Amino acid sequence: MATLVTGGTGFVGANIVKELAARGHDVVSLDVLPVDELLLGFMGELAERVTFVHGDILDAAALDALRSSHSFEKIVHAAVFTVNRTDLETARSKDILDINLTGTGNLLEMARLCDVQRFVYISSGAAYGLCRDPDQTYNEDDAPQPGNLYGITKFASELLARRYGELHGFSTVSLRLSTPYGPMERVTGHRGNMSTPYQWTGQLLRGEPIESNDSDHGRDYTYVLDTASAVATVVDADRLPHDLYNVTNGMPVTEGQIQRTLAELFPETRIVEPTRDDSEASSLGPTRGPLSGYRLWHDLGWTPQYDLAEGLTDYVRWRQESGFLN
Repeated sequence: MATLVTGGTGFVGANIVKELAARGHDVVSLDVLPVDELLLGFMGELAERVTFVHGDILDAAALDALRSSHSFEKIVHAAVFTVNRTDLETARSKDILDINLTGTGNLLEMARLCDVQRFVYISSGAAYGLCRDPDQTYNEDDAPQPGNLYGITKFASELLARRYGELHGFSTVSLRLSTPYGPMERVTGHRGNMSTPYQWTGQLLRGEPIESNDSDHGRDYTYVLDTASAVATVVDADRLPHDLYNVTNGMPVTEGQIQRTLAELFPETRIVEPTRDDSEASSLGPTRGPLSGYRLWHDLGWTPQYDLAEGLTDYVRWRQESGFLN
């Protein structure tokens, strides 16, 4: 039986697909994004274990056809419209609701019809909300206070997954990801803003200057290979003591720390004086404290393998080797 991953050609989804294939899963990837050379190069020989299906999670006929042609044991629902910018949130409010809520409902119903063992919902730290105490570490028992449509739809989908599983007798678990960065992040129609490491490593490799930033805005950036490893660990677990886990390296870093680390690792990095004032300098905007990874470690023994320097080194290497300089 196969494991279905929605959003499997996207940023986080592609990394999940690759990790599951590396662990021996037969994976079916469902996505509206087409398969391209960058993705195939990223997958390498593991692409042989993956069936790529072009389809929309909002297309009932496409989901019915997929269910008729495959038997699924587990579903990882990673398809999402990621939007943290108010202008895009305003312009595409209905798209956010359709993809992030209706899409989740469609996949939960598919899980019921397929009689899956486990439904893994890829949620986000945005469920906790922003503009909260930057010195507080957030654990799974803290009350969510999402403040934008993205965070609201992620939290609502967690509740939908939990109740659907209770009603129909299959295991569900939601994973709140901290800020991922790394291979396969690229501009798509469903990713409204790009991470700071994506922007700055691109400037580094193109020989462009990076504007100095000493902002104290911090995030617990997590290398996406670690993110995918955590997801696969949850997918493969025999037993899950909880149905909600944070996925994080637990160590907040500021944008200034990222710049200094890049400069230490790559002497060709050019840092120049900013042309914007400090209030515009951060690409993160309002922030929160780091997420706690204790529960995932305690229950399943998972720990991240990449610190900031190791993650940035591997990311730049991948971008160089793949020729991905955009």
